Amino acid sequence: MSKLLATKPIATLLQEAQETGEHSLKRALGPINLLTLGIGAIIGAGIFVITGQAAAQFAGPAILFSFILAGIACAFAGLCYAEFASLIPIAGSAYTYSYATLGELVAWIIGWDLILEYAFGAATVAVGWSGHLRAFLQDIGLGLPPMPRSDFILFGLHIHLTYDYVGFLVIAAITTILVIGIKESADFTTAIVILKVAVVCLFIGMAGAFLFAHHGQPNYWHPFIPPNTGENGHFGWSGVLRGAGVVFFAYIGFDAVSTAAQEAKNPKKDMPFGILGSLVICTLLYILVSGLLTHMVPYQQLNVPDPVVVGIRVTGHLWATFLVELGAIAGLATVMLVMLLGQSRVFYSMSKDGLLWPWASKIHPRFRTPYISSMVVGFFVAILATLVPLSVLDEMTSVGTLLAFVLVSAGVWVMRRKHPELNRPFKTPWVPVVPILAILFSSALIIGLSPMTQARLVVWLIIGLAIYFGYGRKHSKVQHELANSAQRAPARSMAD
Repeated sequence: MSKLLATKPIATLLQEAQETGEHSLKRALGPINLLTLGIGAIIGAGIFVITGQAAAQFAGPAILFSFILAGIACAFAGLCYAEFASLIPIAGSAYTYSYATLGELVAWIIGWDLILEYAFGAATVAVGWSGHLRAFLQDIGLGLPPMPRSDFILFGLHIHLTYDYVGFLVIAAITTILVIGIKESADFTTAIVILKVAVVCLFIGMAGAFLFAHHGQPNYWHPFIPPNTGENGHFGWSGVLRGAGVVFFAYIGFDAVSTAAQEAKNPKKDMPFGILGSLVICTLLYILVSGLLTHMVPYQQLNVPDPVVVGIRVTGHLWATFLVELGAIAGLATVMLVMLLGQSRVFYSMSKDGLLWPWASKIHPRFRTPYISSMVVGFFVAILATLVPLSVLDEMTSVGTLLAFVLVSAGVWVMRRKHPELNRPFKTPWVPVVPILAILFSSALIIGLSPMTQARLVVWLIIGLAIYFGYGRKHSKVQHELANSAQRAPARSMAD
């Protein structure tokens, strides 16, 4: 059992963080790039898609409380991420942090979990992007061919599939950008982030002005917390908790910043700025948007792919509707980019440690990106976006993220006890209180998700463990080093 919990030496991680040359990742990201990467990932499907669906299905206008609960959980976890990202500035995010503190088996679990988070996250956004594009084209009198459908019987079950070819194509395009280079990807993200933040502020400004001019009418905040339907998680306070677990998807992104640590110019200083800065900005925007949206539109009408567009239509300004739709289409593209970037960097780190196949860590000699990993990930995510329903994708992303937060927060606490002497450019305040609160809040949100989502997580982890014991453990560099050390020890003893 001790071998399964073997940790990767801090000295080795810090040495890897200093690697340069054509076989290493390129350090090209400054503080603004990291901040916009975070905002680019956070502001997307959560605010443009999931907000309305969570209000309509689980929390009603009290989705505002759901966002606050999810934001508090993220704030505690974000402080823990900021400490690790400045201390160990290397690709891999929570996987790397867990390897240094909780051991190889836990690191594998969290790495496999991150693959779930980023793959399903990117697929979720691709489905939302497809819905927004179709709505926009219909508004201007154009239309796309309908999505192909098929029905068949499998093991006695009637299966109905819809093939979202638009989601497939947009993932393919984003993957191409990621293969070309990290700086190009970051510059693309920065430009689009400026546009979509402007669009979100436009909605807040116009909705606020409309309500002010009409003396706060219409007002659909009554009842603010709709009574529970008798089913756990459907309105009432249990619905607020369920809604928090679902809209938690809206916050993932600040943790994706940490996967780019090995490509940051000054990670010890800039990683905390990118992680915490993007989290604060987006939390404020989410609370404002969700509050205004449910005030102006009955929550029952928000279970659509483009709820913010529905809200802006209430103001009667058609030109603003087009701007919001364009901002959503552009903004969702950056979320896919950051999710796919995070996925390929986790693959890269796990492969470098020997836990995944060597092709996943191959670096393109010209672009200096993990190009094979990016292409494989892109293809897998494109298939998910084509076949899997949005309701399944978003909850799977949330549960994967929450589990990552639990383990990272525990890792900060363990690292403080095992290595108090390390220089920490950023220190999480009030340890162990903050890590404990992060663990409790994240665990509560996991419990609030549907039992089916929890069951899918267990199945995903079982598949991952099969790969680890079938391949990863046998090829692990840490395990090989332990075996070599054990062989050298008797030799030294005989020499003595």
